[in-house]
Amino acid sequence: MTFVQLIECRTSRFDEMDQLMDKWVEQTRGRRTARHDMVGRDRSDGEHFIEIVEFPSYEEAMRNSNLPETHRIYRDLVALCDEMPTFTDLDVVRDEQLHEANARRFFEAISAPGELPPLDGLLTEHYHDHDPANEQDILGMDAIRREITMWRGAFDYRFDLDDQIGEGDRVCTRWTWRGIHKGEFLGLPNTGRQVTMTGTTVFRFDADGKIAEGWWQYDRLGLMAQLGALDELET
Repeated sequence: MTFVQLIECRTSRFDEMDQLMDKWVEQTRGRRTARHDMVGRDRSDGEHFIEIVEFPSYEEAMRNSNLPETHRIYRDLVALCDEMPTFTDLDVVRDEQLHEANARRFFEAISAPGELPPLDGLLTEHYHDHDPANEQDILGMDAIRREITMWRGAFDYRFDLDDQIGEGDRVCTRWTWRGIHKGEFLGLPNTGRQVTMTGTTVFRFDADGKIAEGWWQYDRLGLMAQLGALDELET
């Protein structure tokens, strides 16, 4: 179970504290077990700071605390504080990554059977799409809906999401696409073939949590080969 520790302190010497934390990071490289560290300053009190440290588990947090460098840094940290810091230990009982969830909802929406559902809850009105297979970027909700409709008219398909990583306002999804060719695609008549391809999509989200921009990389050449488009070139 993910474990989070909140360290709360008051100090007028934050710059020194910041340098101290850089020193600890350098000294414990390769041995510390913390996987995410964030420090916040109280907007209503500039000398009140809260550090949020995330660990894979409570046991890993204790192993991190027992590092000799952690003991030394803690003593120096206390000396920089106006009063003794306080610690709050939390077992994480819910952890929802909202950008990642919205990215998953997008892939589900564009591959759902029936009519293409509204995408205004997922995409911004001025969504910007980068696809190296297209000569020009796709700009706007109407244009991306036409692009998706083209794919849906040519294939019955689904996305299997193999991996997903989020950082800041961006989410990277590695996926496997599986489809059945049912209609014309780039001049190729229906073949009825089952096809598959792999790819990666990076989405940028706006402040409202909607997808504002997307970058696609996928094996379109492999897809065309499966549809027989390259057969004449090979003979």
